[in-house]
Order: sequence, then structure tokens, then C-alpha cells
Amino acid sequence: MQITVRLFAVLRDAAGVDCFTERFEGDIVTVEAFRARLAEREGLGPHMPRVALAVNEEYVIDPGTVLRDGDTVALIPPISGGGVTPRFLVTSEVLDAHAIREAVMTPASGACVVFEGVVRDHHEGRAVERLEYEAYEGMALRQLEVVADEVTEEYRDREVHAIAIHHRVGPLVVGETSLVVAVSAAHRRDAFEAALRAVDRVKETVPVWKREWGPDGSHWQDGVVPSPSTHSTPPSA
Repeated sequence: MQITVRLFAVLRDAAGVDCFTERFEGDIVTVEAFRARLAEREGLGPHMPRVALAVNEEYVIDPGTVLRDGDTVALIPPISGGGVTPRFLVTSEVLDAHAIREAVMTPASGACVVFEGVVRDHHEGRAVERLEYEAYEGMALRQLEVVADEVTEEYRDREVHAIAIHHRVGPLVVGETSLVVAVSAAHRRDAFEAALRAVDRVKETVPVWKREWGPDGSHWQDGVVPSPSTHSTPPSA
């Protein structure tokens, strides 16, 4: 059987490729066996303990999950968004906070919180000149929806009405917005709390990485090990 493997950010740099094919004898290969095989591959081994796996753009948690011939497996390293505005978007275009606000407002909404993540000129004591965001775009878009569903479910008794999330990719300079999260609710406290929760979950689950550029060159920012939701990923449109 044949499995396509996709690599991003630090893993792509370590392996020297962004995609390769792994072949196995027999008809049954589990995620656990697949992970063990890749741990032996030059460049990837040291990273594998902190890597999550996504099969056909969905996180896989159970190591006993069986892979099938033709599957695409993405290795997800620690992760550091005209017409009606979609509630979920991953784009290289400038983000419009006003448009995303309008996408979540309802007649019953007494509060709307709009969070903007902005590129700053320093990080952990280092000067930052610009950032470059990379995403596993198809999966990232679906995970934005999962985050919104998860947070909405957590606040189902708190009258949270709608959540929208846009994430930017590509090069950004200091002062530009990389992430916009908007939450509408009946009451301000619930809107604030749900917005904070949504931002945290984006940082924990959505496969987006940051390369930081400064006076001494560039490097990938450290991230967190992905923490997938137990919610099902919405089907593709």
C-alpha cells in the first residue's frame, strides 16, 4: 500500500521535502506503525514525539486507526485565517475586522467581542521585523469550524449566538493583523469569555505556523503540541 506524507514548517526544513510517498507491504498499517516507521527516517525522528497526525485533513488520536491505500497523512508539528463574508476563512488577503463582526451579529445579540491578533516588533527578547505564516490550508479551514462548534457547545447555556474566525497566511509586517475572532452573545461576559476560549483553541488545534524574521535571520517560533477537539470535523462543502 502507498501513503502520501505531507510536511510543514520545521518538519519540511528538517526533511528537505514537503511531500513524499511511503510504501508498506500488506493491506493493514496502523497509525502507530506508521508513526514508528517515520521515527526512523532521517531528520524526522527527533520531532515525532511532539507531532500530531492528520489523515485526509482530520486529526487522528487513536494509534490503532488503520490507514488505507491512497490516504494522505499530514505531520502536524507544534502550532504556533465581494459577497457575504464567510464565518471561517484562511487567506493571504488583509483581514477585515468590521466584516467579520457583521457576519456574527444577530438581532438578539447584546454584545460582540472582536479580537485581533497583531504582529508586534519583539518576541521573547528578540527584535522582530516581520512574520511569515504557513498553514495546512484545507485542514486549517475545517479546524476553524471545529473550534467554533466546540466553543459554542461549551457555552450552550450562555446564549452565545455565533463565532467567526479568519486567519491570515503569508508574509506580514509589524502592525498587521494575523487573526480575527468575533463572538456575538446576549451578554458581554459570555462574549468575552467565549472569545478568549476560541482564541486559545485556535492556537492549540489549527495547523498554522510562524516563521519569525529579525536582524539575525529567521527561525520557526516554538509552539504547542496539537490538542485536537473531540468534536467531529464538519464535512466539506
